[in-house]
Amino acid sequence: MPRATPQVRKSIAIAMFLLLAAVVALVGRIAWVQFVEGRHLAEKSRTQLRDSKLLQSPRGTIFDRSGRELAISSLRKSLYVNPHEFNKEPAELAAKLAPILEMKMEAVRDRLLAGGSFVWLKRTLEPEAAQKVADLIKAENIRGLNFIEESKRYYPNDSLAAQVLGFVGTDDVGLSGLEMALDKTIKGELVKQAVDTDSYGIPILRSSVLFKPVKQGKSVYLTIDSAIQFIVEQSLDKVMARTQAKAATVIIMNPRTGEILAMASRPGFDPNRFYRYGAAEWKNRAVSVIYEPGSTFKSVVAAAALQEKAVGGNERFFDSGYIEVSGRRIKNWSGDSYGSVTFADAIKNSINTTFAQLGLRLGAERLNNYARAFGFGQSTDIELPGEEEGLLFKTKDMRDSDIATMAIGQSIAVTPLQLLTAVSAIANEGVLLKPYIVKEIYNADGSLASATPTQRVRQVVSPETARLLAGMMERVISEGGGKRATVKGYRFAGKTGTAERLKESGNGYEAGRYIASFVGFGPVEDPQVAALVVIDDPVGAYYGGEIAAPVFGEIMNQVMRYLTIRPQNAAELANLPTARPPAATQEPRQAVAPVVKPGPGKVAVPSVLGRSMRDAGEILAGAGLVFVPAGSGVAVRQSVLPNSIVSPGTEVTVYFEPR
Repeated sequence: MPRATPQVRKSIAIAMFLLLAAVVALVGRIAWVQFVEGRHLAEKSRTQLRDSKLLQSPRGTIFDRSGRELAISSLRKSLYVNPHEFNKEPAELAAKLAPILEMKMEAVRDRLLAGGSFVWLKRTLEPEAAQKVADLIKAENIRGLNFIEESKRYYPNDSLAAQVLGFVGTDDVGLSGLEMALDKTIKGELVKQAVDTDSYGIPILRSSVLFKPVKQGKSVYLTIDSAIQFIVEQSLDKVMARTQAKAATVIIMNPRTGEILAMASRPGFDPNRFYRYGAAEWKNRAVSVIYEPGSTFKSVVAAAALQEKAVGGNERFFDSGYIEVSGRRIKNWSGDSYGSVTFADAIKNSINTTFAQLGLRLGAERLNNYARAFGFGQSTDIELPGEEEGLLFKTKDMRDSDIATMAIGQSIAVTPLQLLTAVSAIANEGVLLKPYIVKEIYNADGSLASATPTQRVRQVVSPETARLLAGMMERVISEGGGKRATVKGYRFAGKTGTAERLKESGNGYEAGRYIASFVGFGPVEDPQVAALVVIDDPVGAYYGGEIAAPVFGEIMNQVMRYLTIRPQNAAELANLPTARPPAATQEPRQAVAPVVKPGPGKVAVPSVLGRSMRDAGEILAGAGLVFVPAGSGVAVRQSVLPNSIVSPGTEVTVYFEPR
């Protein structure tokens, strides 16, 4: 074999050297990338190939005072599109998706054509809609459409206490009511969800399909009683239909504690579908609307006059049917002249001339001071948003005619909650309490975060004055214009009210349009409840004693029996369940929902009152409901009213007591 020439050997050596140098350079580069720039490049890669989304964990539950759910959060699938992965013709797919998503086809198509790597198509779909979309994706092998599970707010009682609860927007932000006022408290944690993607932004291994929420927000227990709230709203619906009123409001309070037991307004709305309604339906008229109180305000004037000894309980006045004050004629609401009357008769018959004289006796300063002491002209600071302060005169600007009109409840403006809080002070031996609607707040782990105590504001009048006035107000119902507010078997005190309706501009009154009201409390010997009924712009009859007083009586007759407060009248005892029925076959009486035929997928709640625990469980299970017992003995109360229409699987707590 011929030997390689020196030139060939030189070429081979150079080639080997270059190859070795390349290997050394490559190894050096690998070492540099791996050990020197490794962390930096890895972080850069993660930044380029990882996306993130901010998702909200579930809000805390809102309960009524007995633990019945009023607002809950449940997981729902939200649909999104990744335009980079999308493999269908947008217009064709939009036509198929639009009816399922209940959206316009153009809106769906525009979102399918949007740029970027993540575009929402529809948030928090109902299970049926989500399943239809999933079936469509599978049937047509659609790529680029995926789901993320998000928390959706749900109100199991539909419109019950809607204005109190409010509602939540798509991004889990409280937009109204307690949902807005307590948003920071009950809102869940904001969680960053990491999503691994390829260089085109397409999720790798569907890493964003499932979101598992973590810590839930704090839960809230209200002072509201769902059963009393139902009674109130049922009566409101009936009076709205009967009077064709523009609006109506009812509030029930415990005058001994300041707890709001029920608060409702009409027109109402369903917070599950809040977007189908407007601001008029969303508004909580109990705190966000001011009106002239009319004669219901006379209870405050009477308290001030008695406390200041500006009038005696048996003092007599002469009523000619009208009184001239600074050139203004003030007439009685009835147009009648009562002649010689006692002060008690003036309250019973709501005589304007007498109260105009009382106002002048008190004078502007004392009249205004007592109005403010009773809580008018300032917010109550209840936990609800949008509370108005009302309108009072400035003392220095008041003329005699202003004093006289204020004394009969005109030319001032109050909220329904202010008026009920003031009258509750009379029921509570002259002590004004701060009203509240949030009872307790619990942490996610079940520990108590805070509890609202009864808060005493001030002693407005003496207990003796309050008791004397309560007795006079009782005659309004037993003998006077409030007879239709009678609560059979119980002694109640009250006051009627009729006022002209203010124009929306606030300047002057709307001719022929009125606000009828009735406020009262009882039982007089130991007041447990106080309530206000306000009916705005009814058609036809408009006096408070004619249309508001009957609503008060209807509600209180049911509430007394629901609360098992024993009537004084012995003849009425047979109509009230005792705390311990003598036999399991004796069925206690409880408020019931109206008989309504259940719709598809719904069931009517049967009554199990008076039944044994075993029987109650079998009856509820047979109806497809979940039985939750409390106590032992026989059933005396159930959390969901009989005849209520609910979904199968709804929990019904039944309270038992020994025989």
